[in-house]
Amino acid sequence: MIRAFRLKRSAGHGHRWGESVNLKISKRFDAIVVGSGITGGWAAKELTEKGLNVLVIERGRMVEHGKDYVTEHTPAWEFDFRGMGDRSLHRKEYAVQSTCYAFGEASKHFFVNDAMHPYETPDDKPFRWIRGYHLGGRSLTWGRQVYRWGQQDFAANEQDGIAVDWPIRYEDIEPWYDYVEPFVGISGMAEGLAHVPDGIFQGAMPLNCVEQKVKEGLASKYNNRLLTIGRVAVITKALNGRAPCHYCGPCHRGCSTGSYFSSLSATLPAALKTGLLTIRTDSIVESLLYDPGANRVSGVRVIDANTMEEEVLEARVVFMCASTLGSTQVLLNSTSREFPDGLGNSSGVLGHYLMDHPFQTGATGDMAGFDNMYHHGNRPTGIYVPRFRNLGSDKTPDFIRGYAYQGGAYREGWGRGITEEGFGADLKNRLRKPGKWSIDLHGFGECLPRYENHARLHPNRKDRWGIPILEINCSWSDNETNMRADMAIQAAEMLEASGCHNVRTWTNFNPPGYGIHEMGTARMGRDPKTSYLNAYNQSHDVPNLFVTDGSCMTSSACQNPSITYMALTARACDFAVGEMRDGRI
Repeated sequence: MIRAFRLKRSAGHGHRWGESVNLKISKRFDAIVVGSGITGGWAAKELTEKGLNVLVIERGRMVEHGKDYVTEHTPAWEFDFRGMGDRSLHRKEYAVQSTCYAFGEASKHFFVNDAMHPYETPDDKPFRWIRGYHLGGRSLTWGRQVYRWGQQDFAANEQDGIAVDWPIRYEDIEPWYDYVEPFVGISGMAEGLAHVPDGIFQGAMPLNCVEQKVKEGLASKYNNRLLTIGRVAVITKALNGRAPCHYCGPCHRGCSTGSYFSSLSATLPAALKTGLLTIRTDSIVESLLYDPGANRVSGVRVIDANTMEEEVLEARVVFMCASTLGSTQVLLNSTSREFPDGLGNSSGVLGHYLMDHPFQTGATGDMAGFDNMYHHGNRPTGIYVPRFRNLGSDKTPDFIRGYAYQGGAYREGWGRGITEEGFGADLKNRLRKPGKWSIDLHGFGECLPRYENHARLHPNRKDRWGIPILEINCSWSDNETNMRADMAIQAAEMLEASGCHNVRTWTNFNPPGYGIHEMGTARMGRDPKTSYLNAYNQSHDVPNLFVTDGSCMTSSACQNPSITYMALTARACDFAVGEMRDGRI
């Protein structure tokens, strides 16, 4: 036992530096990584492979790759509710999680119980915080789409005079994209576009016949719009003991073959192979402790999720990889005399500039002429139409930045009988044959960073471990609203130009958070007065603190961000180890 300090809870907002207490220290490590998802897995791999003794702390339960994917191939008729789930339970305990595309009776165990893990939002500003508390986190249920950012994305804030400038450019991160992609395993097609740079790809998955038809139609009608296969972190040839995808379909239930990239299938096994990784699950990180004399994080205060026992764990360096809002909650809760508003928050930006990708708008069209064709298997990716708006001569006065499309073509199955007229034998016989071909285009747009979009600690409410819950206040600006309207219009025009008929636009309810790409609350920047992190994801204020999950992002671009998180994490680990070697950490 040692003498240590902890944060004494105050009656009002946050904490104050307080009483001297006895806290058990079990072991000291070279590095502690908080979180085991996409960035936490990468931090564990990189730091252990560079010779560090690393502890990964996960607040949720242990999940063993393969063994614990208990519903991976369970057919619908073996579930109590035939795969549809208990609707009353979903409304009561999974009101937010059940809105996620990957949530269902077969995957509920990979999502948090909202009633047990509350947060608050204003009544008129809903935010859908999709979460999975278990080893591997959301890397088990993510959509796996991976697109590099282009030079325009890192320069956009400076050019538009919005928020702050990124402290890096594409050439700074390009070698790290090159580094992480061969290990991840990405199938995709090179297209030669500067604004969505090509990566290091395995063989691409094929387009189906209708997607190929629309691709050709776009090429004949436009000089700046193309359709390609989605770049996806699913392998098409064997890689490091992982088997090629066999198109089985239920990816969000876990992939025992390791065909899709996750922390459990790839990075954590690599880290364990070094013999330098310790994993601790069911451990809630309450706060980071700060040593003002050394200007360092001195420890990580952990609460056992089941026993409520408290410990302090020490390390020379700490990597926050607990997800954008998870890391922000811990950092805001880590207060001291020097940092009363959150650890390293001299700039005051921690928790602000929250972003997500607006989507849930687009168009659907039907395609005739392919009645003798059908698709086979369950391809784990769709199509991608890269950004074209506000690039080159394709300008619009209605908004800045741009959007891309995801989607795919499909042939209707027997499920269409829910809405078709008829009954009896005639209906059943019709449904034995495939239905019409249709194709969807779903827009994914860029969200501007705005100070008023923020998350803070609730002044009164605490969770079952005594930690203040988050209060999230986030909404779309006119820029995102106008962009969403254009997504639908342009999607319809492109489908019609490609030969589709019965084209209809749609715009669904789309609060922030629903894109599951929340980011920006501990942004990188050049100036410590206006940003939380430097160019290497290192705290401006506290040198042994790094943040490499989505909270580090300075803008959002319109591409799925996960491959950028991975590249930034690998880059930050390389820098941190160099700083440790040279005695600066």
